[in-house]
Amino acid sequence: MQDVFGFIQWPAMAVTILAAYLVASRSARKRSVGFWAFIASNILWIVWGVHDHAYALIFLQISLAIMNIRGVRKNDPNLAAAEGSRDSRSEAA
Repeated sequence: MQDVFGFIQWPAMAVTILAAYLVASRSARKRSVGFWAFIASNILWIVWGVHDHAYALIFLQISLAIMNIRGVRKNDPNLAAAEGSRDSRSEAA
């Protein structure tokens, strides 16, 4: 079982690289997949960090996951439009 947790860092690294590539795309669909891939890599890194007692890494990945969730929301035109109208209402008040 120890080897399985040690191995998790390699797929986590690969998914992180793939996610960075996709997020840089001009295609909204690819960017969306990239943010979801980043979230998957955050989960993998957290699992590895718990196993390795890497608490700073765990905190970093939780923080990055929050930003990636924000990226998913901002990249979705329906959610972004809803947030934009909510922001404009609060500015008018």
